[in-house]
Amino acid sequence: MTGPGGAAPLVGVSSYLVQARWGPWDQRAALVPDTYVRWLRRAGNQVALLPPADPAAAGAALARVDALVVPGGPDVGPVHYGAAPDPHTRADGPERDHWELALVRAALAAGKPVLGICRGAQLLNVALGGGLEQHLPDRLGHTEHSGTPGRFGRHEVRTRPGTLLGRLLPGSVDVATYHHQAVGRLGRGLEAAAHSADDVIEAVELPGARFVLGVQWHPEADEDLRLARALAEAARGLAATG
Repeated sequence: MTGPGGAAPLVGVSSYLVQARWGPWDQRAALVPDTYVRWLRRAGNQVALLPPADPAAAGAALARVDALVVPGGPDVGPVHYGAAPDPHTRADGPERDHWELALVRAALAAGKPVLGICRGAQLLNVALGGGLEQHLPDRLGHTEHSGTPGRFGRHEVRTRPGTLLGRLLPGSVDVATYHHQAVGRLGRGLEAAAHSADDVIEAVELPGARFVLGVQWHPEADEDLRLARALAEAARGLAATG
């Protein structure tokens, strides 16, 4: 955690379990893409990975870090927002769903800064009782938000003046995007903080909180460190008053 003299805050990043290969080994591993780690470190954060565990341990895990980041990944299971699965939904990480929902709720209860990225933004919305739009192309008639396998797409988002995100990223921002789902029904207390030109909710935030923000795009894929620096500042502020 943040130490004397404003040392770098410790940001917990939820990781996930996948079958991975390295050297002679082919085993299940807990990982997160290094782009997230490098992006956070460049903004002055330390990073600790939080692999899936018993959801009952989420509070203890969050007590050891100054902030939480929930990264991108597969679709959130529709069971968590009371919907039947769409044929296009690929919710293949129930263990991760339970763990990350517990982490987000523990972070909110403790007043810790939270940044959700892509799936993380959707999961933040679900954790607060919101729902998701399961397949955007059905409504939009295009796949411009989805990118192509292994490559991000790009489009502009416009942030809302007067919001936390609007202060951090005023006006229009060109973003890296890779998603076919999006926030639908807003969760308790959340407000939309950015939209795309085709009226997809691109960010949500919790007014009145120190820093609770979810962005549908991938800021870690770009050189822009404004969100990572704002997270570090919020985490330092919490540690200074804790």
